[in-house]
Amino acid sequence: MAKHSIDRSLQISGKIIVATQHYPPDSSTTATILSEIACWLALKHKVTVLSGTPDPLQPLDPGSNKPVVITIKNRMAAKEALVGRAIAEMLFALRTFLALIKHLQRGDVVLTVTAPFMLPYAVAVAAWLKGARSALIMHDLFPDVLVMAGLLKSRSPAAIVIRAANSLMFYAVSAVVTIGRDAERPLMRYRGIRQSKIRFIPNWATLTPSLRPVNAENRYRRTLPGRFVVGLSGNLGFTHDPEIVFEAANLLKHQADIHFLLSGWGLGFERLRRLQAEANLPNVTFVERVDDAQLEEFLAAADIWVIPYRGNVAGVSVPSRFYNLLAVGRPVVLVSEAEAEAALTVAENKLGWVVAPGQPDELAGAIRAAFRSDDKSMPERAVQVAAKFSRNTAMQSYVELMEELLRGPELVGRP
Repeated sequence: MAKHSIDRSLQISGKIIVATQHYPPDSSTTATILSEIACWLALKHKVTVLSGTPDPLQPLDPGSNKPVVITIKNRMAAKEALVGRAIAEMLFALRTFLALIKHLQRGDVVLTVTAPFMLPYAVAVAAWLKGARSALIMHDLFPDVLVMAGLLKSRSPAAIVIRAANSLMFYAVSAVVTIGRDAERPLMRYRGIRQSKIRFIPNWATLTPSLRPVNAENRYRRTLPGRFVVGLSGNLGFTHDPEIVFEAANLLKHQADIHFLLSGWGLGFERLRRLQAEANLPNVTFVERVDDAQLEEFLAAADIWVIPYRGNVAGVSVPSRFYNLLAVGRPVVLVSEAEAEAALTVAENKLGWVVAPGQPDELAGAIRAAFRSDDKSMPERAVQVAAKFSRNTAMQSYVELMEELLRGPELVGRP
C-alpha cells in the first residue's frame, strides 16, 4: 500500500523549461501568465525559465520551490518599428534556441508561447534535436493575425511560408494549449495536428471575482461629466480596431450622460490619441496607463467595457483582459464574430452585447442599449462566470499536462 501511495510526480526525473520573451518585472499579460505557471509548476518540479526580460525576478532562496531564471540577451524594439522589431525577435529566438540546446536533456519538457512568433519554431526544433518534449500555448495564430491586421495577404509568399513552417512545427510539438474553443478549427487545418495534441486551458481572472459596486467617488470616475461610463483599457495591437471606438464616441457625443474613459498602450492607443487631438470630443477622457496596484479600482470605474476586435478574430486571438472585466462585475460590449471564444461566453451567459466588426453605428447602439438596460443581474452573472475561470483550475491543468509529457515515453499525440 505504501508503495502505491507514493506521489507519482516523485518518479519524474526530467525538468521543465519555460521559454518566454516576457517575465516579471515585465508587467505584460504574457509575463504574468507565464510566471504564474512557472511558479506553480516549481512547487513539484524543477523549473528553469529562459527570460528575455532584463533583471528578471529571482527566488531569494536558491533551495526554495521557485523557478530558476536565466536571462537571454534581448533588445525590445518599438512596436511601430516593424523591421527592427522583426530582426530583434529573430535574434531572440536564435539565442533561445542556443540556450535550449545547452540546457535541455532527453526527457525534459519545454513550454512556450506564440509571441514573438519565431519563438515556437526555435523551441520545437531544439526539443526535437535534444529528445525532449515541447508544449505551445496558443495565444495568437500566425500568419492569421497578420492577415487580419492587413499586414499580409492571405496568399502572399510570406503567409505561405509561415503556414508551411507551422505544419512542421505542429508535427514536432507534443501538445498545443488553446485558450479559446474557437482555436481548434483553424488548428485542425494543419496536417501536423491531431485532436489528441490539443488541450483547452482557458486563461483566468487575476483579480478575485467579487462584485465592485459603481462608486461615484472612484478616483477615475468622479471628475467625469457623464453618469454612464464606457471603458476601454489594455494593449491595443494589430488585432484590435481603435477607430470603431472613436467613431462610436463621435456618434454619441451629444448624449451627455455617456462618457468614454480610455487608458492603455500599443499602436491602437497611439492612434486614438491622434484622433482625439484632431477632434477634441467632449465625451472622451484619457488617463495614463494604470499599473497593477490600481487596476481593480480602474476597472470598477466604468459601467461597461468595450473590447474592439477587427474582423476574422475567431480562432486567432482571445482577449485575456476579458476575465478581469467579468471579475469586477462589469458587462462588456465585444466587437467580434459571434463564434469567437469571448463572444460565445458573452452570449451563453448573457453578459453583454456582441457587435459585428467594422460597424460603429452598431457599437454606438449597443452602448445606448447598455445605458438603458434594466437587467440588474448582469453584474452578478459576470462575477459568477469569472469564478469559473479560476487560477487553481488552470494551474492544475498545466501541472497534469506537464507531468503527462514528463512521464510519457512517446510524444503526446505524435502522428
